[in-house]
Amino acid sequence: KPKPEAVVVETKAAPIAASVSAVQAVGASPRAKALAEKEGLLISAVQPSGPKGRIIERDVLAAKGQPLSPLARQKALDEGLAAPQQGSGIGGRVLASDLVASTSPVAAAPAEEVTEIPVKGVRKVTARRMMESIHSTCQLSLHAWADARALKRLRAGFKASSAELGLGGITINDLVLFAVSRTLQQFPAFNAHFLGDKILRYSHVHLGVATDTAKGLLVPVLRNSDVLSLKQLSLQTKALVGKCKDGSIAPDDLTGSTFTVSNVGSFGIEAFTPVLNVPEVAILGVGTIALKPVEDEDGDVAFIEHIGLSLTMDHQAVDGADAARFLRSLMDNIAKIDLLLAL
Repeated sequence: KPKPEAVVVETKAAPIAASVSAVQAVGASPRAKALAEKEGLLISAVQPSGPKGRIIERDVLAAKGQPLSPLARQKALDEGLAAPQQGSGIGGRVLASDLVASTSPVAAAPAEEVTEIPVKGVRKVTARRMMESIHSTCQLSLHAWADARALKRLRAGFKASSAELGLGGITINDLVLFAVSRTLQQFPAFNAHFLGDKILRYSHVHLGVATDTAKGLLVPVLRNSDVLSLKQLSLQTKALVGKCKDGSIAPDDLTGSTFTVSNVGSFGIEAFTPVLNVPEVAILGVGTIALKPVEDEDGDVAFIEHIGLSLTMDHQAVDGADAARFLRSLMDNIAKIDLLLAL
């Protein structure tokens, strides 16, 4: 009797990537799990794109085009590592060296440190006055640009002048302050204090010059600026600002302004909304000088340097149209500052 032939039953080895533990360890849809088992992919190495980080069928399909090397597959299974979307092997094949931890370790949160800073001194005074301003006034701001070519031309001339003349230190801000003091003479309603039941208009202009110091905002007063020459105005402004910065300013030099100017142009700010220095009825914010397109009579457009101006006024004391007229006049005076100096 012949011996029966040995029958060899060939079974397909279950792919490592389809291990039950690996599939269950990752949030995946049933279709994604089934496809991963069929294709022999490691479900934990598939990049998820579904809701809440869930692996869906299209993620498995995408992973088919970027298979793992046998060594990478085994390492991913043993160590629970995730495969990147693109490997460093040929054709984007993911190698063992490409694997990364599936969950990056969460760095311990740094210890929180809170520093308590008492509100006192200049900061406390500023806080009180700013809140008083906002709560007691009806503030409206208008913004405009003034041709700055004359300012730049004069500044360059002063800088290049003989030291004996003492004009080299005159700045763009000094020229603006001069223009403001003369414009306020034409618009006395803006050189005033609003006191609720009455308005006080002043015959002379006492300009407040907002000054940034190490201790905070200070506003020294340039008294009778409307009768000062440009050189006098420049020298007195520098003296007051210097005292503010070195802490030697007298209290009397910080009170009695009738109109304030705040210049932040050196920071590149074009326009802003300065807060009223109550009880004054208006404050001017000065911005940076920037190129603006201007059309001439022939329809040609040229880029001209302009300086930003922001006027905030108390609508309780003055009307918007009056503020617009004041700002328009100031723009003209700045654009023709050389003529204004000749008056």
